[in-house]
Amino acid sequence: MFKLPPGAQITEISENPTQQYKADPKSIRPEVVDAKVYKLKSAFIKNSVFVTLSFIKHDDHIRPIEIFINSKDLTRAPEYVVLTRLISAIFRRSANPMFILEELQGIFDPNGGSFKEGKYYHSFYAEIADVIERFFYDVDILEKPSTWSPENDGNVSIDIPPVGSEDGENVDFKICPDCGAKALKTENGCDTCMACGYSKCDK
Repeated sequence: MFKLPPGAQITEISENPTQQYKADPKSIRPEVVDAKVYKLKSAFIKNSVFVTLSFIKHDDHIRPIEIFINSKDLTRAPEYVVLTRLISAIFRRSANPMFILEELQGIFDPNGGSFKEGKYYHSFYAEIADVIERFFYDVDILEKPSTWSPENDGNVSIDIPPVGSEDGENVDFKICPDCGAKALKTENGCDTCMACGYSKCDK
């Protein structure tokens, strides 16, 4: 039988409503919200992915409120639900949700990344981060840099011809052992990573 230590007391938990958690008014979702829908042609998923991002205006400030991710590929439906709920919770509860971009971009696909439209993506999650970042620019949550355009979404492109292009037709990229990017090419007996600069030559 459990015994309390000498001098210990049991404190009854109060059910006073004033002690209950109160949601931040900024995080309360109104019945009607503004939203933008983006069609993502992923390099990692066969079917197109539709990303819906909604936002609200509170005290002249624009705040993201939720995200929905959908695709015909039902095999990844549970993954989309997890992303939807976690990112939406961050949007509603975090005072500065910008950190989610770095976290998503830092996830590596074990099968290697992929080049798309002149930019290298580590994983599908990095593509989602790219969509969210563009949304932040589109609704003025982030200020557009002077060189921003819808084509580059404010991101820096890597000038590497993708596999199968006219300039890179005979290039067969492999996974880099240093950074995990599928950007390692063999030339003149040397392996060189076009993403991180890793290099190794046969003796």
